[in-house]
Amino acid sequence: MTDLAQGLRLRDDFPGVGDWHYLDSAATAQKPTAVIDAIARAYGPDYATVHRGVYERSANMTLAYEAARRKVAGFIGAQSDSEIVYVRGATEGINLVAQCWAGTQLKAGDRILLSTLEHHSNIVPWQIVAEKVGAQIDVVPLTQDGRIDLDAMRAMITPQHRMVALAHVSNVLGSVLDCRRAADIAHMVGAKILIDGCQAVPRLAVDVQALDCDFYVFSAHKLYGPTGIGVLWGRKELLDAMPPYQGGGSMIDKVTFEKTTYAPAPTRFEAGTPHIVGVVGLSAAIDYVQGIGLDTIHAHECAMVAKARTAISQINSVRVFGPEDSAGILSFEVEGVHPHDVGTILDETGVAIRAGHHCAQPLMRHLGVEATARASFGIYSDDSDVDALVKGIERVRKIFG
Repeated sequence: MTDLAQGLRLRDDFPGVGDWHYLDSAATAQKPTAVIDAIARAYGPDYATVHRGVYERSANMTLAYEAARRKVAGFIGAQSDSEIVYVRGATEGINLVAQCWAGTQLKAGDRILLSTLEHHSNIVPWQIVAEKVGAQIDVVPLTQDGRIDLDAMRAMITPQHRMVALAHVSNVLGSVLDCRRAADIAHMVGAKILIDGCQAVPRLAVDVQALDCDFYVFSAHKLYGPTGIGVLWGRKELLDAMPPYQGGGSMIDKVTFEKTTYAPAPTRFEAGTPHIVGVVGLSAAIDYVQGIGLDTIHAHECAMVAKARTAISQINSVRVFGPEDSAGILSFEVEGVHPHDVGTILDETGVAIRAGHHCAQPLMRHLGVEATARASFGIYSDDSDVDALVKGIERVRKIFG
């Protein structure tokens, strides 16, 4: 076992892992006992609504709920907790910006800049708003090793580009974006930039001020927290200028049948009873990863990927995608074998990977494949997972000759 894997020794913190070789953390991460216990308490002896009750337990839950907002702000380097909007996940965060910023600011002839490796959730919302307002979408190509080509982005961006939306870490290739340079290029022509941080936040220290982006989104369930809760960070002046995404309770200032006025951000974007327990779970997840340290997590996952990449590359008829320094994610194909068959055979040996297009069909076409097999690592991964993965792929080769 590597020194890093020995140093973490976190497998026992995750009751869902055990002896299972779980290599699908990029889809959703397993949950540590600390998060599970926090959720159980929040649904049990601590449970009450927030922002509405005048009784003590409701007040206490409200304090915890808003303390979590401050914790999230600190976790990603926001200037204020008023820049933190709770959403159902990164997908809703992107849709919110697409509808409430781009949908109100863009006009016919304006342009939106994406990249070849984007997840569908960072493509489709922009297509919807572009069709609505008459904007056009351009696509930044990739470098040979699977990174967003920022030199190409610099050459193709124009003053007509009003919004840029890029992934911080690719969910297929694990390639890491130089977000600050991308932001500098976007701002050079006055464009706003949104960063999809779903795969970055669980493994990289993020400081939105240092990145100089305008919006940043991520989901809790990839950060060892619960499903159904995520975060949209936006610059305060941008959020304040955006109309509500949904109408309902809590997001209002005053309601009459003649006219309704809205609460300031972030409250205006949080209509209805929120995912109270999800926020508590997110807070516990942040505590957990901060207790380990993002630098430690990143180094550990890089060690896992490096070992897996080296071993898999030595197996005949196996093609590995993405850069050498991919962050926690390794996609590959076994020549002549459909990824679903690879995944099924690996499952028979207790190894869980993802097989498919990974919600990135344009990237699959770029790679010249219909689908890939993807192994993705987490803080509970160790050398036994890599060894089992390699043995499983060797078994695939033997079965298919």
